Amino acid sequence: MTERLLRGLGLLAVVTPFVVGLTAAGADRDGREVLRFQDPEIVESSGLVVEGDLLHTTNDSGDTGRVFTVDLGTGETVGETFWADGPDDVEALAPAGRGHVWVADIGDNTASRDSISVTRVPVGTGTRTVAEEAFDLVYPDGQRDAEALLVHPVTGRVYVATKGVFAGELYAAPPDLADDAPNMLGLLGTTTGIVTDGAFLPDGEHLVLRTYTTAVLYTFPALEQVAAFDLPSQQQGEGIAAPSTDVVFLSSEGQRAPVLGVPLPRDVRTLLAPTPSGSVAQSTAPAAAATAPTASDAAAPATGAGTSADTAPTVDGRAWGWAIGAVVSIGAVVVLLRALKPR
Repeated sequence: MTERLLRGLGLLAVVTPFVVGLTAAGADRDGREVLRFQDPEIVESSGLVVEGDLLHTTNDSGDTGRVFTVDLGTGETVGETFWADGPDDVEALAPAGRGHVWVADIGDNTASRDSISVTRVPVGTGTRTVAEEAFDLVYPDGQRDAEALLVHPVTGRVYVATKGVFAGELYAAPPDLADDAPNMLGLLGTTTGIVTDGAFLPDGEHLVLRTYTTAVLYTFPALEQVAAFDLPSQQQGEGIAAPSTDVVFLSSEGQRAPVLGVPLPRDVRTLLAPTPSGSVAQSTAPAAAATAPTASDAAAPATGAGTSADTAPTVDGRAWGWAIGAVVSIGAVVVLLRALKPR
């Protein structure tokens, strides 16, 4: 038995460095703590909007419908807006004009919802209860789970990024939302998988989607992937805001969780820097890229326009590392147990 035990331990000694290498691949980018939520009621920050010296966030599913307004300087909650008693699965926020945010009730883990919804909610200091009209959205091709809502900074048009495991999709809502009938979403193209939030950059020509561990930058509306970079480790990173082309803010689930400010990599900042002609450096998007697709574009399947056939969706490498590492570890334990089994 001693010999079998030694063989089993030897196998674990060989496998362990391999597993550790997989799961630790890619050093985390540094993130500066901008603030730490002081309100113990903020336990699952799942959306992020920065407006001046205020930050707006909301809890993930399970809370009543409310938005917290937080002082960027202190982390203290300075306002709460109650907008619904029992939303289904709130997952994101997006800018909706001065003093307002879009609240995205778009989660659907069980693929059982006939429609999802977005609601434009007033926010700011003080406590208020409002009764705002929700706009129903419907996918053209079946139910999807989603955690990211994006709003174009020029047109104000609403976009939903889904949370597929291997790849997600970006859908566009109609330019003018109807409050008396479901609004059909139009598929624009394919994105990275496991998207937990997203935001347009201020130029309107780029958007960023985050996963639990990485961020991916795309041109818009072509959805050409132009950069991807690691994010700092977080308990469960589910929020991103892009107040400038230099930095992104990240939030995470967890009580009194920090909000991190992460500078964009140097090559990304160079890419986004305006050229003397006023356009963005290196961007391959057409001159009209800041203009959202027309209603007919949004309603049409992504069979060419609005997609990048040459760019494969990014799969979260570190997430795969954890998965492969877990499989290898389980296999090693099985072999060890077999080695210890009496013959």
